[in-house]
Amino acid sequence: MYEYRWADGVQIKKPIEVSAPKYVEYLMDWIESQLDDESLFPQKLGAPFPANFKDVVKTIFKRLFRVYAHIYHSHFQKIVSLKEEAHLNTCFKHFILFTHEFQLIDKKELAPLHELIESIIVPY
Repeated sequence: MYEYRWADGVQIKKPIEVSAPKYVEYLMDWIESQLDDESLFPQKLGAPFPANFKDVVKTIFKRLFRVYAHIYHSHFQKIVSLKEEAHLNTCFKHFILFTHEFQLIDKKELAPLHELIESIIVPY
């Protein structure tokens, strides 16, 4: 059994225990607010990105990885029963190759899906 804790540093400063669906809900809302924040993701052509841009993106990707890890660990058999594993695997492969290319997630954070990730990265 995994424990899911959420804090966004703004509305929820101290991590609170939440269910997996609530964690995903908080995460998607938080990511949307990050993407909508023009000081983080400028909309105007030529506007500079902030100095901490890569750190912000790394946090987004680290948290998104946790959703993939949860899906693979807790729901993969259901995905297989629906014959949708090819779609999940393709999305995850693109996600991992992108994070690997730009070094967005620390190796220790990837440990829950290490074997799957190695099968994706090694051929490249």
